Amino acid sequence: MTFDDTAIDWLAGILAEAALTEIMPRFRRLGDGDVRQKTSAADLVTEADVNAERLITARLRERYPQAMIVGEEACSDNPALLDGLGDADLAFVIDPVDGTFNFASGVPLFGVMLAVVVQGETVAGIIHDPVGKDWLIGARGAGSHIRHAHGSLEKVHVAAPAPISEMTGSVSWQYMPEPERSRLARNQTKILSQFAYRCAAHEYRLLASGHAHFVVYNKLMPWDHLAGVLIHAEAGGHAARFDGSTYLPSHLGGGLLVAPDQESWHELRRELWAQ
Repeated sequence: MTFDDTAIDWLAGILAEAALTEIMPRFRRLGDGDVRQKTSAADLVTEADVNAERLITARLRERYPQAMIVGEEACSDNPALLDGLGDADLAFVIDPVDGTFNFASGVPLFGVMLAVVVQGETVAGIIHDPVGKDWLIGARGAGSHIRHAHGSLEKVHVAAPAPISEMTGSVSWQYMPEPERSRLARNQTKILSQFAYRCAAHEYRLLASGHAHFVVYNKLMPWDHLAGVLIHAEAGGHAARFDGSTYLPSHLGGGLLVAPDQESWHELRRELWAQ
């Protein structure tokens, strides 16, 4: 199955619908019972997450009744829903509010993410910014672009390669086991500057549009990374797990290093993990 511009436009539209009807009306208006902890005080779910995912799922089921649908909140309740993602003929992977901590804190850095997976390969990724009302879109073999609210398209490309001392990046060392945790925390001082948005949607946008060079992630949930990695690759970048293997929809571990190109990837892998 292929996803042409018409299909991608429709998918982009349902993300915007969810943002307009379920997410933005709740932004900075959450009540005491609208926010719950999942695994920790930093891992939250809100009524916006739940209702946006429900809307997107319903729209997808209407148009693609045979498709596998993997939503973050549904999987939180039933992790078995992830089984078979790598083998499905067609699957949609939803992060209804990426950056929930920011959203719940009233910080306008969050996004709605959707990946399209066909027979184990990510073929399209869409990241919608409910605040900016635009989309970052990538399709396999077709490049990546920002679709602005007024309709114009802006092609994006990753940053030009640079020495590590001139790179801007983000290292999630705090989620690593030892000894990697201490090693990465120490070696990140080799780079020029750092960012930490607590929102993969905006971090992938930063990378794909050439405003930052790299990120290091440890946890690989598909709703956090499938769309962004595809968009980044179509913008000219290179991403791989820590052992150098290709990141696939079926992968839930192994870490992820996202860089401007393969040579930069190897330099970062060597320097950030140096003894």
